[in-house]
Amino acid sequence: MPERETQTEEIYLAGGCLWGVQEFVRHLPGVIETEAGRANGTTNSTQSEYDGYVECVRTVFDPAKVSVSQLIEYLFEIIDPCSINQQGPDVGEKYRTGVYSKTEEHLNEAKQWMASREDAERIAMEVLPLTNYVRSDEEHQDRLTRCPEDTCHIPLSLLHKYKQ
Repeated sequence: MPERETQTEEIYLAGGCLWGVQEFVRHLPGVIETEAGRANGTTNSTQSEYDGYVECVRTVFDPAKVSVSQLIEYLFEIIDPCSINQQGPDVGEKYRTGVYSKTEEHLNEAKQWMASREDAERIAMEVLPLTNYVRSDEEHQDRLTRCPEDTCHIPLSLLHKYKQ
């Protein structure tokens, strides 16, 4: 019997500094690929001044192995979803939390999952259509894999929790 071809989908997850978020997300079950980037800014350059973007991780996943709800549940392990424009020591609009997608079903699933939580009224995460995405510069790609001595807001015990 031939192997099924993996169908993939993309979602963009923001949880503060993208170094740690990418390192965490890359090891999650069902995640195929990650890329550090910027979502929903107004330019297509990483060299411009802050243009309203949020640091994020483009996450390519196999929906047969992990759902959008599960990805958000994992993300909630490493963020404070009630914090506005801050995760750990990182402060500013670019460190806000969010879920972005070109697929409306992803956004609806994210909203429903968050609405089902007891703390739903306190959650400050954005759930928005992806309007713009810019890949981060090479120095930010897989940063904590390449430079494990660098630090981020995520405790090491959580950072590699799902690493196989």
